[in-house]
Amino acid sequence: MSRNSGQWIVDSGQWTELSKSAIYCLLLTAFCLLSVGCRYDMQDQPRYKAHKKSDFFRDGKAMRELPEGTVPRGFLREDKAFYTGKTDAGQNNAAPNPAATPATDAAGNTLVTDFSGLISEFPVPVTEELVDRGEQRYKVFCIVCHGPVGNGDGMIVKRGFSKPPTYNDDRLRNAPVGHFYDVITNGQGKMNSYASQVPPADRWAIVAYIRTLQISQNPNGSAQMTSTNRATNSNTQTMTSDNRSNGSNTAVATDANTVGGVR
Repeated sequence: MSRNSGQWIVDSGQWTELSKSAIYCLLLTAFCLLSVGCRYDMQDQPRYKAHKKSDFFRDGKAMRELPEGTVPRGFLREDKAFYTGKTDAGQNNAAPNPAATPATDAAGNTLVTDFSGLISEFPVPVTEELVDRGEQRYKVFCIVCHGPVGNGDGMIVKRGFSKPPTYNDDRLRNAPVGHFYDVITNGQGKMNSYASQVPPADRWAIVAYIRTLQISQNPNGSAQMTSTNRATNSNTQTMTSDNRSNGSNTAVATDANTVGGVR
């Protein structure tokens, strides 16, 4: 290697050696790549893609159906009343509100007047924790339409959305708790289903809070919230509204087994 006019010049012999080394390296790299690309084992096996057609199976579908009766772990849902809000007769009816006879109010809302097939008792213990949870969830999902005390005067109603029925009329004060759970689950009228946003335990918490609102807005009347422990049939709770001498509305909850929490 010599230097001439500020440039480095490599003689022909050294250049030839460098060229051979570069060629050998390129060939070795190419051989390694080809060797890896020719592997044919479990990481590169014939397989169907989702939703593709299959000529192997008789139904022509590559994706296979689950065996009949298969239930994912944690989704058995044996307590039908808890997960549907319906009685045994109501669960056999595919309609959201079985045997319902709808009516329409002046605002165009569908009003259910027949509540057959829906449970009238809470399938969970009615506790302070349940009502507090229901209040928190109500303020997230419900208050924008139904308003702070359930009169249907929420913020989006004030902005022009159709006013929903009030919770504080005789029709809904006398409605079974299963009705409110069913509407949250399946939707009704202009209200969409909230099943994907509110899990079953939170739906019952919201229903408990709705009952509390109804009691608070009807202090001279009497309302009951009863829940039965379906596992033992011995846990019963009642919440009543009582007009005290000082005019305040007091709700008293009693639990025979002192069981709390939400399942």
